[in-house]
Amino acid sequence: MEKRFFRHSGEFVLESKEILKDITICYHISREWDSDGEQSTEQRGKKVVWITHALTANSNPCEWWEDLVGEGKFLDPRKYTIVCANLIGSCYGSTSPLSINPETGKPYLLDFPKTTVRDIVATLDMLREYLGIKEIDLLIGGSVGGFQAIEWSISRRDVIKNVALLACNARITPWGNAFNESQRMALFSDPTFEGQEFSIKNGEIVAKGGAKGLAAARSIALISYRSYQGYNKSQYETSNEIIWNHKAASYQQYQGQKLVRRFDAYSYLSMLNLTDSHNIGRGRGGVETALNMINANVICVGIDSDILFPSEEQKYIASHVKNGIYREITSLYGHDGFLLEWKQIANILKEIL
Repeated sequence: MEKRFFRHSGEFVLESKEILKDITICYHISREWDSDGEQSTEQRGKKVVWITHALTANSNPCEWWEDLVGEGKFLDPRKYTIVCANLIGSCYGSTSPLSINPETGKPYLLDFPKTTVRDIVATLDMLREYLGIKEIDLLIGGSVGGFQAIEWSISRRDVIKNVALLACNARITPWGNAFNESQRMALFSDPTFEGQEFSIKNGEIVAKGGAKGLAAARSIALISYRSYQGYNKSQYETSNEIIWNHKAASYQQYQGQKLVRRFDAYSYLSMLNLTDSHNIGRGRGGVETALNMINANVICVGIDSDILFPSEEQKYIASHVKNGIYREITSLYGHDGFLLEWKQIANILKEIL
């Protein structure tokens, strides 16, 4: 798959009525797609699979879903036209808090406007139109990617033919919001975060503030992504003599620093705020009314150990759309099972592809 950029000139009005100017969307697409956005002869007639990514992923699913997407894999970009776009507000090439605010000439950082899932879907649909894609044969998203997929299935129900929703729900729950707020508290507890210092390295803006807060926020999030059984198996102490330096503690520290190396605190705040906006029933008469608007065939996939989005939430979606079925995968890894249990996911997707 190739990395490309789509630039929308002019104003983009957000749901909040704030305005972003000249937004950029970074995306990956099957190589056979011409650079000017036109389909090549080799690509015509292939089914379109659009993947919507989760909180801190990028637009290249061959990296974060490497066992499922790639040449020779179940979702082969030579067999299907595969598209994945980076969310605005993320730090992997699309307009984000690290972009220059044209009003100030400096990076947005904490001044980056809050975006909603509907804002993101509007940008995805602009990209779809630019690419000339009239129908999406399979739209697939897990977690925050599922938020985008279900919203898009409502707003453009004439375009989406089949949708696979993995480990997500129809609206943010108090449980999910509580995790998000705890992470925001961690970000703002770092005094360097509100200092908003930055540097320029190799022509790119690098945020200097909020690293410790980001590491702590990631540690909080990770607990919601995994499971009791998973931690007790992978971080179990074989020695009875350990008092303080437990494996689980060092694992949390490692995962926090790992995210710091590839993400920034301001983009992370943007993603948390985005997550809190999720509610397909807003302005539509409620969740059930919104679910009934979906014309696509819907496969909802739950994970038996997911504590962040328990399987009852996917069962609820499947039972309230017109054409929905529920499937469940078994995993020790909790919510992160949607990234790791690729064999089970592939078997479920065979029902559509």
